[in-house]
Amino acid sequence: MGKGSAIVSQNDRVDGSSSKGALAYRELRRRIISGELEPGSRLSQYELADELRMSITPLREGIRQLASEEWLHMDTYRDVRVAPVDAEEARELLEVRLLLEPTATELAAQRRTDAEVSAMKAAAEALLPVTRTWGEEAIRAHREFHRAIYRASHNHVLIRMLDGLWDKADRYRHVGLQLPVGDEPRGLDLEQHHQILDLVINGEGRGAAELVRTHIHNSLGASVTETLDNPPGATRD
Repeated sequence: MGKGSAIVSQNDRVDGSSSKGALAYRELRRRIISGELEPGSRLSQYELADELRMSITPLREGIRQLASEEWLHMDTYRDVRVAPVDAEEARELLEVRLLLEPTATELAAQRRTDAEVSAMKAAAEALLPVTRTWGEEAIRAHREFHRAIYRASHNHVLIRMLDGLWDKADRYRHVGLQLPVGDEPRGLDLEQHHQILDLVINGEGRGAAELVRTHIHNSLGASVTETLDNPPGATRD
């Protein structure tokens, strides 16, 4: 999504502040996830309000909601910073993904429709290696593939939880692209995606769930977690 998407339309300008606050929330959240707003950076609120063509009041509505979801840290309205990335959160996200996504994949193998299988196949065709070379496009395609599968679980609570989890985890994937692990070739990663797809299509839920666990353990997110836990040059006790 380009920066042009941040501009408020004429309709947005004449709507109430709550609709503008929702727009501010969505746009700031997108920028945090993508890394455009860097972890730990301070928000220039009046500059952002000008850029989004809105007053400071709806911008602060969006900021309050983002702070309640821990995307931002807010001491005062004059000191609002993007939440930092850290090893503990990365590890927790990885642990929760290992709990939820295999279950969703197993359910998808039982419940997928023909239309959902077609969506999975299309998403698989769009996959790219998740490395620095391919960047944002690869991260987006990777997410769309996994979402096509877990949406086929038809468990709406599980889908919402995984959507939120992937939003948080995408920050770490973007960070990972800037670390040495972001240059690693992941041919096995692409191969595993297609193997997972075949298992889901064939209704082999247990096998698909087990392969997803292996896939997650070998993922960029897991590599980033390990790197943050043991940064280069650090010594272990």
